[in-house]
Amino acid sequence: MQLLRQAAVATLFSTVAWVIPAQAVEIEVAYPYSHLFDVTYERSMEEFTKAHPDIDVKFRATYESYEDGTNSILRESVAGTLPDITMQGLNRQAILVEKGIARSLEPFISKEADFEKDGYHKAMLDLGTFDGEVYGLPFSISLPVGYYNMDLMKKAGISADQLPTTWDEVIEACGKLSAAGVELPMLWGWNITGNWFLQALLWSQDVPIIKDGKVNFDKEAGLVALNTMKDLFRGCDMPNLDVKGMLDAVYAGQSAMFFWSTSAVGAVERNKGDWELVTNEFPGIGTPPKGLPAGGNAAMLVSASEDPERLEAAWKFLKFITSGEGAAMVARTTGYMPPNKAANEIILADFYKKSPAKATAVRQLPLLREWMAYPGDKGLAVTQLIYDAIEGIVVGDYDDMQELQEELSEEVSDLLPN
Repeated sequence: MQLLRQAAVATLFSTVAWVIPAQAVEIEVAYPYSHLFDVTYERSMEEFTKAHPDIDVKFRATYESYEDGTNSILRESVAGTLPDITMQGLNRQAILVEKGIARSLEPFISKEADFEKDGYHKAMLDLGTFDGEVYGLPFSISLPVGYYNMDLMKKAGISADQLPTTWDEVIEACGKLSAAGVELPMLWGWNITGNWFLQALLWSQDVPIIKDGKVNFDKEAGLVALNTMKDLFRGCDMPNLDVKGMLDAVYAGQSAMFFWSTSAVGAVERNKGDWELVTNEFPGIGTPPKGLPAGGNAAMLVSASEDPERLEAAWKFLKFITSGEGAAMVARTTGYMPPNKAANEIILADFYKKSPAKATAVRQLPLLREWMAYPGDKGLAVTQLIYDAIEGIVVGDYDDMQELQEELSEEVSDLLPN
């Protein structure tokens, strides 16, 4: 499988005509989600190579997920096979900083006279800042949104100005869609990386999933979140599809409503059949959300090299893809939002007017909250534990949400540092 993934990446980037000098400085880069980002890097590299023909960027096999990316870096740090730059989920940066794998970017930033002028959104830059030092520059920022197949919605008499704003309204819409003969009224991204949608339900109530390093979903807000999921899964008769299955169903025009990251807007637009796509704000619990977790990934320098030329080349690439034109390419090719103001307000001034499906998440930027990491060495195990519990709700193994909340809170507490 790894060889196949490497071959796929090599094939993709071999289609771009890059002329690299024989004495170019070589750097290695690894990133996740081939189906989302291959086209982004392909187009970005055309511009980067024109600006920096003396830097030869080699792309490693893509990570299958953010969890896979973090596990890969942890293994490679032990094996001595780290890339120079890794793209990590915003909620996975802390562990690489804590273990001394990620390098501080402050020595490079201090040499950039106009770094502040590049215009990184402070809230976004803060996501990669630890103990006052920047370790990760945000590359792509996402928020959850609703995707609507208007051909199916209209069958149930629901127009674009009647889209649901609360989860109760979503369930009501599912009833209308089922009555109209729509077999798959709704898909909801419970299985998206990092328990992101559970955090979305908690932040909707302005509650973080972890507080002061301890479980914070053991109170009323947590029970509301679990019951909301149960009501949605049951009320909309949602099948247990994996991520690929969900996306394939959406592309094929089978699902009327799809709640997912804005990151997939570009992919849906490229792959969908002949049906009308409209996106809208993420529904809330009774009222519009008070906050939503920032998804996406950040560029981190994890090179084991001490060669100043190689490190400087890595910094140039890292800076290029997270600021200005490089960041704007993210918005053009995906549904992610660029992490800096220059891309959003200058380069993309007219872009969102012409791409309304990608503008939804931008309207939600004031709701941006931290995509929280689970502290300690067992953070990935916590993610899996919560994932398994939510899947149990989907398939009907769990019906008493208060009992599940108590069990899950206890098990997660046992995995967190004392």
